[in-house]
Amino acid sequence: MERVRDTNAITAGREEKLAKHGLFETPNFFADVYVLRPGQAQAVHTHGGEDKCYHVLSGRGRITSGDEVVEAGPGTIVWCPAGAPHGVENPEGGEDLRLLVFMAPHPRLA
Repeated sequence: MERVRDTNAITAGREEKLAKHGLFETPNFFADVYVLRPGQAQAVHTHGGEDKCYHVLSGRGRITSGDEVVEAGPGTIVWCPAGAPHGVENPEGGEDLRLLVFMAPHPRLA
């Protein structure tokens, strides 16, 4: 597995739904870059035993963590503890929203 990746090189979104670009994946965690086009969202959902972080690389969006909704721009990082409802939205009319996403433990590989 590659140990070094350039997140600035990952910009491709998809028209039909948010794009998830895998960076690293082990049974302990995963790291992805998500690209959400304007109007796209990751529906609010929960994970019982995994923590997740969303770090905004570029663009602006709304990130839900528990009962808090954060207006987030570049440099903002939001922690979503295990069991807390969480999701992200890129409102209409802006640019693509690019996020570095970490989750541990990996929900599928643990």
